[in-house]
Amino acid sequence: MSETFSEIIRSDKLTLVDFYAEWCGPCKMMKPVLEELKKRIGDRARILKVDVDQSPLVASAYHIQGVPTLMLFRNGQVLWRQAGVVPVARLEELISRFATTDQATSTGTTG
Repeated sequence: MSETFSEIIRSDKLTLVDFYAEWCGPCKMMKPVLEELKKRIGDRARILKVDVDQSPLVASAYHIQGVPTLMLFRNGQVLWRQAGVVPVARLEELISRFATTDQATSTGTTG
């Protein structure tokens, strides 16, 4: 993928970022959750994984203190953030809520 992290989170598409580390047990628990989430949400949002050991500057910029930390972005804005394992139903609900908000604001009067 040629897009940078910054370009991805600045897009108008919802992007769920999973800050993780290979050595982190709870992070490994998130992997099947995110795979299931991808099946459920399709293209309503992107899911991006960022290894904090491989990308320390990005992790530092977002004050990642524990992993996993999940953040939801659109247009460079943090819409939601939570550390720890998050159930797939909660993530799907969040994405649906913000995707609905997006559709409501983008479907204005034409004419």
